[in-house]
Amino acid sequence: MEYPTGYLTALDAMNRHVNSARPDAPVQTERARRALLAPTRQATAVALRRLADRIQPRPLPTAPRCS
Repeated sequence: MEYPTGYLTALDAMNRHVNSARPDAPVQTERARRALLAPTRQATAVALRRLADRIQPRPLPTAPRCS
């Protein structure tokens, strides 16, 4: 083999993939993370929405039609 590190990495990845489907596989519980940037994201969204409302082209006034 030219690249033994790649071979070992591939074997490790394959073993993890195959063994992860077993009933006795180790399980890690997922912790709920606090949203750190939620207020910043909300303020940015509001600012961008207001900017978009100001930049949006207005419809042309319709000329009176003679019928």
